[in-house]
Amino acid sequence: MATKTIPERKDVNKSDRWDLSSLFAHDDEWEAALKNQDGLTKTAAACKGTLGQSPEKLLAALKALEEADKNLEAVYNYAGLQFSADESNAASLDKVGRAQMAYTKFSAETSFFSPELQAIPDETIRAWIKKSDFDDYRIFIQKLLRLKEHILSEKEERILSLQSESAGTADKAFSALTNTDMVFGTVNVNGEEQELTQSTFSVFLDNPDRSIRENAYKKFYAAFESHQHTLASLYAGQVNDDVFEMRARGYSSCVEKALFRDKVPVSVYKNLIDTVHANLGTLHKYYELRRRVLGVDELRHYDVYVPLVKSVKMRTPYEEAVELCRAALAPLGTEYTDRLCNGLLHGWTDRYENKGKRSGAFSSGVYKGDPYILLNYKEDVLRDVFTMAHEGGHSMHSWYSVHNNPYMQYNYTIFEAEVASTFNEELLFRHLLKNAQNDDVKAYLLSTRAGDILATLHRQTMFAEFELKAHELVENGTPLSAELLRKIYRELLVLYFGEKMHFESNSDMEGLRIPHFYSAFYVYKYATGISASLALARRVTEGGKTEREDYFNFLKSGGSRYPIESLRMAGVDMESPAPVQAALDEFARMVGELETLLKV
Repeated sequence: MATKTIPERKDVNKSDRWDLSSLFAHDDEWEAALKNQDGLTKTAAACKGTLGQSPEKLLAALKALEEADKNLEAVYNYAGLQFSADESNAASLDKVGRAQMAYTKFSAETSFFSPELQAIPDETIRAWIKKSDFDDYRIFIQKLLRLKEHILSEKEERILSLQSESAGTADKAFSALTNTDMVFGTVNVNGEEQELTQSTFSVFLDNPDRSIRENAYKKFYAAFESHQHTLASLYAGQVNDDVFEMRARGYSSCVEKALFRDKVPVSVYKNLIDTVHANLGTLHKYYELRRRVLGVDELRHYDVYVPLVKSVKMRTPYEEAVELCRAALAPLGTEYTDRLCNGLLHGWTDRYENKGKRSGAFSSGVYKGDPYILLNYKEDVLRDVFTMAHEGGHSMHSWYSVHNNPYMQYNYTIFEAEVASTFNEELLFRHLLKNAQNDDVKAYLLSTRAGDILATLHRQTMFAEFELKAHELVENGTPLSAELLRKIYRELLVLYFGEKMHFESNSDMEGLRIPHFYSAFYVYKYATGISASLALARRVTEGGKTEREDYFNFLKSGGSRYPIESLRMAGVDMESPAPVQAALDEFARMVGELETLLKV
């Protein structure tokens, strides 16, 4: 019996890998930059005690800090990208470790900067930064001054900086366990044993054969359940670390701490959950529609991703997917599409799965070098075309930010990032739907897009609620255990999927396998992002030159504004529940249209 295996990294075609030479031409150049980092860190550290002496001294310190930080960003990114491509590679692991040590040293040696700058009288520093010499640093300083009440003493900041490496242990251990050490076995598909991995799991859940979906699902979660106490301990450790820093810095809650830097009111987070809760009836209607279409007595958790329209097969080779993105994103103009597509075809992207490669997808944009994209592209999974468009949105956002801002203010927030990415997904969907050849194709696309909105809006909100509950428990003195975390997650599964959904005994292990939970209160941004992007997509496609320019101004703004402000400038008010409600209304419209097309 033949077995389909995942290739080793060394066997992947060069043309299918990203080209990291825009960061460093080769490893020796990286080694030189890493070695140089020590001197740059020392130069920045030597500015200690001088920041308040004069505007000239402050400016010199800012430039030294900028140079050291910019070099370190490139060093860290290069090592991280190599490691993501193959987490089993010892040399890559060594690079990441040494880059992390350099980062920890830099953070510790420059920990004086924030408290020392904030010790300068407000009147004095605000007068200094009015000068043109500070044009590249003004916004950075203004944002830093806003954090004043949560910045600790120099000694305390140094201690927290020295702790940063060990604080990442839970995340690193989770990644090593789930991406490298855990073995999920194989699944028999038409007489062929195919390897089950975190990446291929989605392929098996797309399979029309219910027994294959069930087998893959049960094997997958059985592997996680066999490590449940380790996984729970790792996540509990992460939450405890979040609570420690929250209390050390004087925030009232972990969610407030997470949102404060971006100047996002906690009400935005709570409004998202409340608005989704008020519209769960439509979600339950969708799952009931899915049950009827699949013709099953009861819907199970492994039935929620399989395509509803069995007669439509969409196979999209990588190069064809790129051209689909080019056509779909045409409303943004050729400068945007040419640059993106050239990057997707030539060097930006690591295309396919290999052993040891990080699962999922991401875009990694830094000031120096191209905005790289990691994919695990599969041509028989339409969702992967949307993933390409999604990550391409991130990368182009990075490109515009880099080319329109100085280093100290180019870095936009994740809150904003998820707008640019899901905006591209929406345009891709509209293009495919417009060119659908018949009702079957139309129904297939609608069901796929409804599933994607569900995954981004409803599912991420459920994740966000889980994070909130877990952190609130620890904040109130309740320790987390595998049993408690599973109980919380199972209750949320029932709430969001409805009581008619049948769950397996280990379905609640899903809550312990989500890597994003190791960056607290991150996932809600997917939900707010798609809400904003749907509103902006309507505005750009139905508007004219002004609306398109408003969107490009948003992409170009980088970190020059707080996210709520930059989105308001683009035409969306995220402090209001209206964008979230509008997105939920769009989902409801799709469900209604699907019900008509599928005639069930």
